[in-house]
Amino acid sequence: MTSPARDAAEPRTVAWTPPPGKPPLSSRMMRATWRRLPPKRHDVGWEPGLAVPAADGSPLVTDHYFPRTAGDFPTLLVRSPYGRGVPWSPMYGILFAEQGFHVVLQSCRGTGGSGGRFDLWRDEAADGRATVSWLREQPWFNGTLGTVGPSYLGHVQWALALDPPPELKAMVVQAGSHDAHAFFHAGGVLHLEDALIVGAVMTAQHRGLVPLMKATLRLQRHLRAITTARPLRRAHVRALGEVPWLDEVMAHPDADDPFWSGTSVGEAADRLNVPTALITGWHDVLADQTFEQYGRLRRAGCETALLVGPWTHTSAFQQGWPEVFAENLAWLRAHLCDDPSGLRPTRVRVHLGGDDTWRDLDDWPPPPAPALDPPPATTAWFPTPGGHLTELAPTDSAPLASFRYDPADPTPSVGGPLLARTAGPRDNTALEAREDVLTFTGPPLTEPLDVLGPVTARLTVSTDTGHADVFARLCDVDAQGRSTNVCDGLAPLRTPGQEPAKVTVPMSSTAHRFAAGHRIRWQISGGAHPRYARNPGTGEPAVDATDLTPVRITLHADSALLLPGGAGTRP
Repeated sequence: MTSPARDAAEPRTVAWTPPPGKPPLSSRMMRATWRRLPPKRHDVGWEPGLAVPAADGSPLVTDHYFPRTAGDFPTLLVRSPYGRGVPWSPMYGILFAEQGFHVVLQSCRGTGGSGGRFDLWRDEAADGRATVSWLREQPWFNGTLGTVGPSYLGHVQWALALDPPPELKAMVVQAGSHDAHAFFHAGGVLHLEDALIVGAVMTAQHRGLVPLMKATLRLQRHLRAITTARPLRRAHVRALGEVPWLDEVMAHPDADDPFWSGTSVGEAADRLNVPTALITGWHDVLADQTFEQYGRLRRAGCETALLVGPWTHTSAFQQGWPEVFAENLAWLRAHLCDDPSGLRPTRVRVHLGGDDTWRDLDDWPPPPAPALDPPPATTAWFPTPGGHLTELAPTDSAPLASFRYDPADPTPSVGGPLLARTAGPRDNTALEAREDVLTFTGPPLTEPLDVLGPVTARLTVSTDTGHADVFARLCDVDAQGRSTNVCDGLAPLRTPGQEPAKVTVPMSSTAHRFAAGHRIRWQISGGAHPRYARNPGTGEPAVDATDLTPVRITLHADSALLLPGGAGTRP
C-alpha cells in the first residue's frame, strides 16, 4: 500500500476549464520589450488573487498563470516576498506559461497582501509545504512540480528542499541564497551597503514600483550620512523608517548567535536528489553561496548544472536574461517534460572574462591542467619592494610595505559584488592612487594567462593597534594602464600587539583571461566602504563604535597571492 503523498506524486490526467482573464497590462507591456527569447507556444491566462492557506492558516495571496490550451502541463512554484507584479509577473508568470507551464506566483507570509507576519527565513519551509498540499487539490495540477526564482526566491526553494515533496522533480536556483548570516556578515564583517539595500527592497518592493523607487531614492540621498554615523546602529531609520529585522541583523555578527537559528537551509543540498540547476554571475553578491551549493550537491551525488555569466546580482536578470531564461527553460523541460533536447553537453558553463567568450567545463572548479606534472593546486605570486609582483618566493618575512588606514576617511569601495548600480568591473585607477592602498604589479605577460577557480590571499600582517581589516583584490591592468577589478575579499585581523599575524583572505572565484601585454595586479587596503562597515580601530563592534582610531598596517614579504594552479595556465 502506498502513502497518500506518494500517490499524489504520480502524474495524473487533468480535466479543467481555464477561467477568462488576461495577465495585467503592465506585465504584457514589459513582455513585449524583451528580445532574443524563444517564441511563445501558448496564449496565457491569468487567475489572480487566490487565497492559499499558509502553515498557520494565514491566507497567502497567489496568482495562477497558465497556457490557454487544452492539455496537461507541469507546474512551477514561485514564492516571493517582493510582490507579484512587475518584474515577477512577466518574467515568471507570462514567459513560462507561454512555454507550457502552470505558474503559481505567491506572496510570502506578511507581504504583498498575504496574511500573517513576515519573519524572514523562518516560515518558508512550512509555508512551501502547505502550498504544495493546496496544489494537490487543484484540478489543473498533474502531479509534476518544479521551482524557480532568484535571491530570496532561491532561499524559499532550499527551504522546501529540506523535506522535498515527492511531486518536486526539478529546481532552478538563480543567484539564490541559503545562508542569511553569510550574506550579511561573510568574513566576519558587516556587508553594510547591501544590508541597507535589502532593507529598502524588503520594505517597499512588495508594495509596488513607485514605493520601491521612493525608498531607493531616499536611501541614496542619505547613504553617506547613514554609513558614517556614530554609532551606526539604527542610523538607517532616517531613510528606511523602522525595520526591526534589520536592527537585529546588524546587531548579531556571530554566526553561532541564537538569532540565526533556523535561517540557514544549506543542509538541504547535502542529501538532495532533485535535479537542480544553479545560476550566478562573477560579480553576484551570492556567487560564493552558489559555488558552495554546487559543491554540496556534487558531493551528495545530485544531478546539477552550473551557469556563471559576466553579471552582477541584478544584471543577470537584465542584460543576461536571454541566457538565464534559456538555461531555465532547458532544465525544466528536461526534468518536467521529458524533453532533454535543449540541455548543454557539459555540467558547467562559465563566461571567461577578459576574453568575452563562454567555456564549457566538466566540473567546477576545473581540475588542474594535465600538461602540468604534478599539477600544482595553486600558483603563488609574491610582493616585492617597489610595488612589483613576482613568482620568485621570498627568503624571509621582513616588513615590506605599510599604510595608514583612517576610519574617519575610510578607503572607498569601487565596483565588485554589490547590489548597487555601481557593482561589477570598474576602473580602479583613482582608488589605487590613494595612500591607503598598496598595489603590487607583475610584468607584462608574453602570452595569455587563464585563471579559473578560487583565488586566495595569504597574508602576514602586523598593526600598531591590533584591530584592523584587510581587503585584497585581483586586478587586470591593460596595456594603457587601466586597472580593472576581477575578484576580491575581506577578512578581519586581530593581532597580539604589534606581533605579525597570518590571515587568509578568500577572494571568491573567477574565470578570467589576462591577455598578452596585460599585467596581474594585487591590491591591498584596510577596507572598502560603504560596501563593508568600516573598522573603527578600537576593538568595538562596528555598529556601536563612537570613537575612531587610525591604524598602521604593515605587509610582510612572505605574503602571497594564490591563483588556481591548474587553470592558471597559458592556453
